[in-house]
Order: sequence, then C-alpha cells, then structure tokens
Amino acid sequence: MSSENQEVAATEQNPALSGDPLNNTPETNTDWKAGLSDELRAEKSLENIKDVSSLAKSFIHAQKLVGADKIPVPNKHATEQDWDAVYKRLGRPDTPDGYKYNLPEDQNVNAEALKTFSDHAHKLGLLPNQAEGMVKFYNQMRAEELAAADSTATAGRQKAMDELQTEWGQAYNQKITAANNVVREVFPKGFMSMNLEDGTKLGDHPAVIRAFAALADKMGEDKIVQADGPNYLTPKQIDKEIATLQQPGSAYWDKNHPNHAAAVDEVKALFEQKHAKAE
Repeated sequence: MSSENQEVAATEQNPALSGDPLNNTPETNTDWKAGLSDELRAEKSLENIKDVSSLAKSFIHAQKLVGADKIPVPNKHATEQDWDAVYKRLGRPDTPDGYKYNLPEDQNVNAEALKTFSDHAHKLGLLPNQAEGMVKFYNQMRAEELAAADSTATAGRQKAMDELQTEWGQAYNQKITAANNVVREVFPKGFMSMNLEDGTKLGDHPAVIRAFAALADKMGEDKIVQADGPNYLTPKQIDKEIATLQQPGSAYWDKNHPNHAAAVDEVKALFEQKHAKAE
C-alpha cells in the first residue's frame, strides 16, 4: 500500500485527526422547567424564576414564613369588625382613652378637642404613634399661624400709630382716648380685636380709628368721650387757626395794633404745637 493510501486509511479510522474535529459533548438543555408538566410550566408564579438556584431560594424564603404571625388584608367586602381585628393586631389601643400624647408643656391643648380627636383616631384605626404625630403636627402648624398673625397685627398697629401721629400731632393721645371711649360705650368687649382679611386687628386700622375719633368729635361736650388733660389741636386745625390770625389786615401784620404782640405770640405758639410730638 502506498504512503498516500495509508494516510487516508488512518484518517478514516480516527476522524479526530482530521482538520475539522467533531465535538462529541452532548448538548445541555438550559430550560430548567423542561422536565415539568405543561400545567406547572404555565404557572404564573414561576415566570420570574430563571433557574433551579432561584427556585431553591424562593422555597427557603417561603418556608421561613410558615408559622409567622401574618395579618390577612381585608378586601372590599370586609366589615367594620374585620378591620377592627386588623387594627388591634397592628397595635391600636382597645379604647380611645388608650391614646397618650407627650406634648410640650408650653402647648395648651383643649382637653375636649383632644378627646374628640382620640375618638376619631380610634375609629380610623390609627396607631398610638400616628395619633400623637398628627396632634403634634397640628399644634405646630397652629403655633406658626398664630405667630405669623401676631407679627402681622403688631406691624399693622405700629403702622397705624405712625400714620395717625403724623396726622394728629399732639392731639394724637386725646383722639385715641376719645375714640376708645366711644367703642367701649357702643360695642361689646373684644369687638375691635377682630381680625381683618389682611391679618390686622379691626381696632388697629387707621380708617376705623379715624371714624371713631370723628364720631367722638361730633358728640362734642359729652363727658363719656372726652379725654383727660390738655385739649390739643390737630395740625390741620392749627393751620386753620394760623390762617385766621394771619389774614390780611389783621393785628398780626399791623405793628401799631394794640393786639399785634398777642397775635404774634399766639401764631408762634401754634407753630410750636404743630411741630411738637404727642407725649
């Protein structure tokens, strides 16, 4: 046999020696559910399990939950008693009196309002920490609202004082006193403390104060509205008096007039009063 024929024969006897060796390793089936029945393969709970290792982990986790204290979630047909059972298991007090509120000492809480809240909290199934958290949140919110309202009222009061002191000059105190006297006689106590839309008090609004001061002026000599102490003129009233004393042909302009000095002194006093501040 020639050497060429021997080589061909050797190749036929040992195919692995050829240039394209055969892979005789059997193929591996990667679908771990291949050996399951059609019914099990169609199970939705197995869709997200990718391999046998994941299946084992899922099984172990499920076994750990066996015997655990589980709470069934009521469905839409659950009764009030069904929900009460859930709330009790979660930790709701047996009665509304079981809620305890650890509130700051500086927070004054209406006891009746707190009792009403506890009744509703119990009905809604709130846990003690949830009920206490809601009360604290509400109190904090109210405290911030009251602080803001007080700041607005203080700013409004100061603005009114500045405006009216400029307008009334030394007559400021007597007009404020007269206006307050009218309010006390006509309106119930606390009426002027009502809040306006902008947060200022009714009694701090310049227009309201002017109105009652004007009413006091119209009541004239009535002792109820009169202020104690000197009776001062407002700057406008002073200007009117000065204009009267300084009108052409008056004693103020005539040095030879017997009342010239008196007129000059009176005008001077009026100017001083106009530019003086209320005490």
